[in-house]
Amino acid sequence: MLQVALAQVRQHARRFIAVGLAVMMAVGFLTATLMVNASTEASLGNSIGAGFRNADLVVTEGPSAPLDTPAVDAVRGTDGVGAVYAQEMGWIAFGTPTESGYGALQNTAPAGLDNLDLLSGKLPGDGEVALDAGTAEKHGLAAGDTVELAPAGGLVAAEDLAAAGTGLTISGIVKASKDPFLMGQPQFFTRGELVQQLAGEGGPQLRSIQLDLASGADATAVKTAVAAALADAGFADATVNTAEEQTKAVVASFTGGTDQLTVVLLAFALVALLVSALVVANTFSVLIAQRTRELALLRCIGADRKQIRNSVLAEALLVGVVASIVGVLGAVGLMAGIIAVLQAQPDTEFAALAVPPVAVAVGLAVGILLTVLAALAPARAATRVAPLAALRPADEARAGNAKGKVRLAVGVALTVGGAVVLALGAVSANLLIALPGGMLSFIGLLLCATLFVPPLVTAVGALAKPAGVPGKLAAVNAVRNPGRTSATATALLIGVTLVAMMMTGAQTSRTAFDGQLGAEYPVDLSVGELTLEEQPLDASAAASAMNYDGVAAAGLITNGGHAEVHGARTGVYQLAPEQLDLLQDKTLMLDGNTVLMPQGSELKTLTVTGSKGSKELTVVEADSRTLPPLISSAVAAEIGVPELPAADSEDYYTSLPQLWVSVDRDLDAWALLDLRSQLAAGLDVNEYQISGAAVERAAFNQVIDVLLLVVTGLLAVAVLIALVGVANTLSLSVLERTQESSLLRALGLTKSQLRGMLALEAVLIAGVAALIGAVLGAVYGWLGAQSALGAFATVVPDVPWLQLLAVLAVAVVAGLLASVMPARRAARLSPVEGLATV
Repeated sequence: MLQVALAQVRQHARRFIAVGLAVMMAVGFLTATLMVNASTEASLGNSIGAGFRNADLVVTEGPSAPLDTPAVDAVRGTDGVGAVYAQEMGWIAFGTPTESGYGALQNTAPAGLDNLDLLSGKLPGDGEVALDAGTAEKHGLAAGDTVELAPAGGLVAAEDLAAAGTGLTISGIVKASKDPFLMGQPQFFTRGELVQQLAGEGGPQLRSIQLDLASGADATAVKTAVAAALADAGFADATVNTAEEQTKAVVASFTGGTDQLTVVLLAFALVALLVSALVVANTFSVLIAQRTRELALLRCIGADRKQIRNSVLAEALLVGVVASIVGVLGAVGLMAGIIAVLQAQPDTEFAALAVPPVAVAVGLAVGILLTVLAALAPARAATRVAPLAALRPADEARAGNAKGKVRLAVGVALTVGGAVVLALGAVSANLLIALPGGMLSFIGLLLCATLFVPPLVTAVGALAKPAGVPGKLAAVNAVRNPGRTSATATALLIGVTLVAMMMTGAQTSRTAFDGQLGAEYPVDLSVGELTLEEQPLDASAAASAMNYDGVAAAGLITNGGHAEVHGARTGVYQLAPEQLDLLQDKTLMLDGNTVLMPQGSELKTLTVTGSKGSKELTVVEADSRTLPPLISSAVAAEIGVPELPAADSEDYYTSLPQLWVSVDRDLDAWALLDLRSQLAAGLDVNEYQISGAAVERAAFNQVIDVLLLVVTGLLAVAVLIALVGVANTLSLSVLERTQESSLLRALGLTKSQLRGMLALEAVLIAGVAALIGAVLGAVYGWLGAQSALGAFATVVPDVPWLQLLAVLAVAVVAGLLASVMPARRAARLSPVEGLATV
């Protein structure tokens, strides 16, 4: 039977291509996921470990006593210790003739422990300093130039440094340290005496003590002796590690002992594995159904049930082994390509590829096991049919038979029970309750798929009638084998549901947070209080703001009076009619009898006093809790616009003008941050004085967009595998119906009509699966957002119709493309040759 299995795979290899592709992609995804964590740790090791790569032992401080000179002396006097490098660092201000800034200054190491990579010049001597290549390029410095250094105590102007700093000659340019604590910082290196001098008050920080062992010394013995010497000197909790141990310890402190990214990726890898299992099981079911006569013949000539089952499992094992190996190799190749790209970038050149044996082993084991287990049910089905009853059609899971009734009962129970739990989680805004409810209800729907997918395909198939005979035949053929149709549609349904869920959840979350931000901030951007020269903003500020790209409107909000609110005197601002558009809430209005108050004021009326008199106004509360009291400019003119109080008055700061800015909604977070910096510079204010909903909204939306992009990309693997299943089902259906297709050709069906019939079949299955998935995903996405955000925001379902229609269109087009190869194969076969096929 093993020879029979090998012959089947060899002679009918194309039947197993889709199975191999599904397993290959799932295994590749899983293996790459496991490699991410290992490669991250290896890259961090390259980055962190580079600082002490030449050391034999590294001493770091404990929680109670920082390292200092007595600790260095204790280590230096220990037997077996050779060179000692007390790594010191201080923060300094540096300046060139035209520029200044802050950076880190470190002492250089003795010979043998030096870890600087010299690019040009030489290492620093007395009165000299080396600096990193990035800082040198940015400031136009080279070996031989002079740079001024001073303690980081406020001297930042170049002219101040020139007067008060210490001038040092640049001896050489070195490669920047990839230590995560220093990356992006200007890095300077000099002799230890200068570090002590320039570190400022408190002296430099002793980061570590690196040791080089004496010739012939035993590392373990010296490590124990150093720890004992430190304990005797009062540093009992100091840590003594080898360089490798220290690298692992620092990496562990960065990852916290867990890797959340790997956990998330594994979740999506499991989805891909589930979809692959459905595709593999469906494919083998069709293969077994196609070979019913062949297997029955083998039974008739002496093969027993065990041999038949083992033959099918042997085929699955062979396909699983080959596909898993290709999948693992593909994952390694993909990760190697990504690492190569990162290594070519100056900021990530420390990236390293790590291929842990466990990733390879797990990928191979899961791929092989997945294929064999998915083929187990079809293999058992192959042995149930008696040889003489081989032509009898298999009993599908329909509601009318025992198998269908059990499946229906379990599916309905899970669907109803899960839906109730999901609803409770949504109402109580508890994601921990909603999540298992959503999972159970979805599993229940998948179990019932055989009962509702074929009828839906039949109903949608009515739309194909205008295509004539090919359309009618496609509608019938698409549901000829309900089990196969349901399994194929289910694989695609899972992927589309998850994609649609993420899209709807993200859109609904955006809407919820927009509403929440509207309650916190009345306008997009607000610039308040005084300039850097302690002057109030004036009308020119609004005109200046309008000169920047991204600003849609701007207006200066000035004092219109004052009022007593719950016993406290507060300023009341006036708003011109055209300035109402600056508010986020476009429904807010002002007239001669109303005053806008922030949410929670609990006032019915408010008396506002101006320079000419007072007026009692009806309070209208806004949704925003930070909105200042607002009256119309007409009311302010009626009661008299007051002059700005004196700077020493208690009303001064509550009466200062504010600049309100409305920005374009399509600006992303980076553009908004850039705009805020430009406004701060142009208006002569600090950046922290510019606040509002726009920056927070853009930053939040950017996080959602990135997550959505990543998640959609990951789920696309599952959708792609499912579409492979559609193509596979159609290919096998074509093989099964060779005689039927040839008969239709003999009766007058043209090649183009045959291709059109098969294309419509694929479109019907893919379209119905995508439609069901889009609907389910929209519901799950809304309820998920309600469960996660309902406790602190009002969640209103916001379905991204255009995105869901795009998903539906992509699924239909992909289904159409999946039919191309099977349809070409069917059309190439001549009617005479097809009718002769047994």
